[in-house]
Amino acid sequence: MSSDGPAQTDLGFTDPNPTLGPKYGRVKGVAIPIVSVFLAFAVGGILIYFQGVNPLTAYRVLFESALGDSEGYLRVMQKSTPLIFTGLAVVVGLRVGLFNIGAQGQLTVAAIGAAWAGYNFDLPAIIHLPFALGFGMLCGAAWASIAGVLRAYRNVSEVITTIMLNSIAIALVDYLASRPFKEPDQPLSRTPLVSDSAVFATFGSIPSGFVIALIVSLFFGWFLIRTTEGFRFNTVGLNPNAARYAGISVKRTVVLAMAVSGALAGMGGAVETMGVVGRFEPGFNAGLGFDGITIALLARANPIATIPAAILVGILRTGANSLQFETGIEPEVVDVILALTLLFVAAPIVSRYIFRINAKRKSKSGAKS
Repeated sequence: MSSDGPAQTDLGFTDPNPTLGPKYGRVKGVAIPIVSVFLAFAVGGILIYFQGVNPLTAYRVLFESALGDSEGYLRVMQKSTPLIFTGLAVVVGLRVGLFNIGAQGQLTVAAIGAAWAGYNFDLPAIIHLPFALGFGMLCGAAWASIAGVLRAYRNVSEVITTIMLNSIAIALVDYLASRPFKEPDQPLSRTPLVSDSAVFATFGSIPSGFVIALIVSLFFGWFLIRTTEGFRFNTVGLNPNAARYAGISVKRTVVLAMAVSGALAGMGGAVETMGVVGRFEPGFNAGLGFDGITIALLARANPIATIPAAILVGILRTGANSLQFETGIEPEVVDVILALTLLFVAAPIVSRYIFRINAKRKSKSGAKS
């Protein structure tokens, strides 16, 4: 890793066996997530079996409760919407060689910002809705930019700073929700309801926020491949030294990428506040940002692939409570399955990174001898 640029993040964009051709790389990129999910479900099934429940019965309950009726579909889409945004937030960072673990904090700050803009102004819906959404995105972008500036200009690891900023964000929004932004004459720490003019509507069983998430995913699938700025993102992520030699400002790209990443996470928090909860309540969005890491790796840092990955996680989250009611299994088994999925997806990346480090050490020791 160079002293003034981000580290290269190897997620399988570059084929370690180029002689096998690009088709091999595409097949591997699809096969690894699918196999990882099946392995996670298999291990999860073993855990369920030792709790005295038939794994097939448990999984049937899980999926039927999430996909058995129109209400289940609605809940899945509501759960999936912020997950698509947080997955995209992590994907954008990974494309530039940055590991944005701070999506949770960026989402939380944006959620309370959107809530404040939603209840504090009386505007026509055509103005109020995009204003509140944009203000939330701005909050998320500003929060992420702190880590971006520190990474670009002081070479401080974004992993460390985003983890620290997560803790600060949680403490900050808890204070705001319990003091200056608190709903009057209420014992609970929460903001007032946002105005009707700042609420994302639901058309039948399809939340408008989910449609927006799909459009944004498709846009970034195009942006990262077809635009000049997307080319800069990818080049800096693959080789910052080559990017610098080609005249690309690595520092500017790092800060911009973190800002865009934060804005995407912020969009997830704003849509959750304005389209599902209707106000900000501390703890309502717990874990959404961290699930985004699983989704991004499961999608192999492909913006469009975040859609099925987020829907899968949304299905699991939606059906988790039914497991406890109908089978007696603790809903935390879903967290175990997601953790195992992340483990199996990341295993090839981690092993390849370790082997590369060992190879470099051996080459250096051989050169010295």
